[in-house]
Amino acid sequence: MSAPQEKAAALAHRLRRDVVAMAAGPQGAHLGGSLSCVDVLAVLYGGLLGERDSFVLSKGHAAPALYAALAATGRLDRAELARYAEPGSRLFGHPPRGLPGVEFPTGSLGHGLSLAAGVALAGQLTGAGGRTYVLLGDGELQEGTVWEAAMFAGARRLASLVAVVDRNGLQLARPTEDAGSPEPLEARFAAFGWRVRPVDGHDHAALEAALREPADRPVAVLARTVKGQGVPFLRGRISSHYVKLRPELLRRALAALDAREGR
Repeated sequence: MSAPQEKAAALAHRLRRDVVAMAAGPQGAHLGGSLSCVDVLAVLYGGLLGERDSFVLSKGHAAPALYAALAATGRLDRAELARYAEPGSRLFGHPPRGLPGVEFPTGSLGHGLSLAAGVALAGQLTGAGGRTYVLLGDGELQEGTVWEAAMFAGARRLASLVAVVDRNGLQLARPTEDAGSPEPLEARFAAFGWRVRPVDGHDHAALEAALREPADRPVAVLARTVKGQGVPFLRGRISSHYVKLRPELLRRALAALDAREGR
């Protein structure tokens, strides 16, 4: 394992522990979808995001994973994580505007790609440089605004725009395929003029290669993931969508994560 991959693996482990701890708070948390996208965030916040780059969390319910990443990289005081979703806390269930590292509030699904396309267009017009990364859930691809934004980005050849789809196959109460399958996903993005890069969403080396490689048009990284990744009793389960962990389950989850990393 290379040094960057070791760094990403260590960061992913730390983020998963923090996300699980937030789900043990009085309000619980969107745990399954936060755990499925941790590896994407670990690669981005582990060194890929530069000062001129932007990040938009379109699947705003994965806020615990974003908060953990912001704390791990010094943008938030890590002590704040212990007060996640409590009255008076800045860490809401969805990212609020004005929080360090949060450029847009994303409580309503389906709009993040439009916002990110706007940032990328501004960069294209001004020559500001930098790339714009946006993380979407596969369930929100059922929103029409996603495809309007995809059409626009392809037509304008927004080469600095990188959309990552957290393709965990599950949404609120059912498999994504049963609610409204986005397939054929590769062909859809390609038809709008995007470069498409399918990847294992838990493989740090593959993710970094897909996210880092430049392109002459917008890029869609289709990251195959597992909801609840890292915690065996949550992994691949619809019931992991929103969870409030009892103390015993918190201990089991943390022990499973540590065992997985050989700690």
